[in-house]
Amino acid sequence: MLSLSRTTAASLVLLAGSAQAVDRNDWPTHHVFGDGTDLGVSASFQYDLNHFSNDRLADGSARFEDAEAFKRREFGFFVRKKGVYDAGALFDFQTKQWQDVYARVQTKALTGADWGALRVGYTKTPVGFEGVTSSRATPFLENALPVQAIFESRRIGIDWAFERPVYILNAGAYGGDLQGDNDGRTLGARAAWTPRKAEGDVVHLGVATSRESRDDTVDGRGIAFPASARLRARPEAGLTDIRLVDSGTLNEVDRVDRFGVEALWIGGPWSVQGEILRADVRRENGVADFSARGAYAFASWVVTGESRSYSGGNTGNIKPTSAWGALELLLRYSHLDLDDRAVRGGRQNDWTLGANWTLDSHFKLQANVIRADSRRGALALDPHIVAVRLQATF
Repeated sequence: MLSLSRTTAASLVLLAGSAQAVDRNDWPTHHVFGDGTDLGVSASFQYDLNHFSNDRLADGSARFEDAEAFKRREFGFFVRKKGVYDAGALFDFQTKQWQDVYARVQTKALTGADWGALRVGYTKTPVGFEGVTSSRATPFLENALPVQAIFESRRIGIDWAFERPVYILNAGAYGGDLQGDNDGRTLGARAAWTPRKAEGDVVHLGVATSRESRDDTVDGRGIAFPASARLRARPEAGLTDIRLVDSGTLNEVDRVDRFGVEALWIGGPWSVQGEILRADVRRENGVADFSARGAYAFASWVVTGESRSYSGGNTGNIKPTSAWGALELLLRYSHLDLDDRAVRGGRQNDWTLGANWTLDSHFKLQANVIRADSRRGALALDPHIVAVRLQATF
């Protein structure tokens, strides 16, 4: 396994080196036609290593196994014309799931007046600041505990985005997912006040909410499942299926109401981001409701002096100004509480120290050191985790 990771690392370094011989930020993966139409392909490879310690159970066995594997192998295409429309489709061959599949049009191109952008397809729902951030631009390897548990992920639907100098509005209506695993309907909205959003000078204060009405589900094998919900989170390491906190399957579910308050400040090379999240699972037939609560906050310092990027209400990757790339150091605290009434899903607190080296728009190396503190029923487990990622995108 180590030989594979070394081969992967060497390949990425060689690619980066060969890219320096030309323009590293201008790979020939798209073509712009005379009328401004831009047609191209995109891909993202993420190779992760996870190492666990301090995870011994009472019988002496380890709860987690070290692992290394591709986290994502995404391929897709896009077509766009600035100020008029854009469309794309992306498939992850590692998880065998569709990512964003959409078509979007700017209303100004249709009506002559700017009433925002309309998008149809398979896209992310609005509650969860880290969740709506592109997986290629996440500051940590994995989303914080409450985002993992509460973020609804992608659904098929239509949404609207409207931006003005000091605010951003988003609203959408959604159905199930492309895997056929989440039948139901969701209405969601997000609003943010953005009094400052120049490069290196950002203030973003937002709220987001959604209501998901759950339906019975029939999977691809024709097996029916009653409406249910399950909230859980990995220990901020992506190569394990073990969750230290887990509500278990909640049956007799009528709807899930989600709510989030989010904040971001960027001041030159410094930034702070945080969010408070809540999910209320409303249940039928006299079964007690369930609520999950959580929050996270993190600080970032770009040692080499660049700023985290920001556009359209979301953060992006740092754009290095040096041939040697940009170095970022981060510290995050996250908390998730899945204990409520008779459901004892557990509580977990994580501290994560992160470092990102962004070579250019195509190559990034990330490292996280995580200290978890979890309690679920009579089981207390506090694993220490080291996670590393090599990322190549175009």
